[in-house]
Amino acid sequence: MSTQTVLFDAPGPKARARHRILTIVGAILAVGVLYLAVAKLADRGQLTGAKWSPFADPAAWTEYLLPGLWGTIKAALLSVLFAGIFGIIFGMGRLSQVKAIRWFCGAVVEFFRAVPVYMMMVFAYYGWFARTPSIPADIAPLLAVVLALTLYNGSVIAELVRSGVFGLPAGQREAGLSIGLTDGQTLRTIQLPQALKAMLPALVGQLVVVLKDSALGTAITYPELLTWSKTLGSAYSNTVPAYLFAALMFIALNYALTKVASLIQERLSRAGTQAGPVTTAAPTLVQGAGAPGVPTTAGARHVRHGVERGIERVEERLEDFRERPNDKD
Repeated sequence: MSTQTVLFDAPGPKARARHRILTIVGAILAVGVLYLAVAKLADRGQLTGAKWSPFADPAAWTEYLLPGLWGTIKAALLSVLFAGIFGIIFGMGRLSQVKAIRWFCGAVVEFFRAVPVYMMMVFAYYGWFARTPSIPADIAPLLAVVLALTLYNGSVIAELVRSGVFGLPAGQREAGLSIGLTDGQTLRTIQLPQALKAMLPALVGQLVVVLKDSALGTAITYPELLTWSKTLGSAYSNTVPAYLFAALMFIALNYALTKVASLIQERLSRAGTQAGPVTTAAPTLVQGAGAPGVPTTAGARHVRHGVERGIERVEERLEDFRERPNDKD
């Protein structure tokens, strides 16, 4: 039985026909809206060659678009780095066995998930960084953008960590506890690595959100792509084409990141199900040995030695964990 049949009833002939009709109607409406938008721009003279020719000028790229693109990428990379650290720490805190730590991390995560990123940027910039004399004026907008994106996206990543650990089989935790690990050691050494691997595509997808939200930095004069596009439009008197071109650049960046997330997901799925290499070579038989399938004396000694060595390693590992101080988290 397929997954589709288990989750919901497969559509019948009438439902499929209705879906095709709705799809065609939706496509016609989308094409109609696009045509009206293009016609409106043409009536206003926004599609003339003079409006779009500045994008072929190298100066428009070196002085406006590339600095803005670098500003967007720089803010996104810093935000993703700090958001990952924030998310792992508070995600593990939400899984802590200590009730006070769990409640504190939960309150922080829920608070910053609820506050809009725009509000955090404005409060961080005008209420803190812009009022601090020791912070340079050209660095303050970047700090405000990175702080706001870190707090919001770090809270989202913390929830991804928590849900990723909860999604693991219960036997993972039980296996760790059965060999003498504490709850904290089991979380760090067994559950967390598997959860991070499982949610890696979602983390890459979160980078798309960071890139888009970095455009909010234009409200606090951060020189990112949208801000420089506005400046380019003022310099060349083509504000609407400049914004449209910036939108196309955002779409290209986000599409590339989405493809990266898809490739990572496919690679992880193949790594989890791919079988070993197929070989057609015949097994090597030892001269004077018994029939195939009957282990020789040398082979039996080799197997026994491997088993004994494996037992010794497990005992050494358990002894190391017994000598470590127990974690309280």
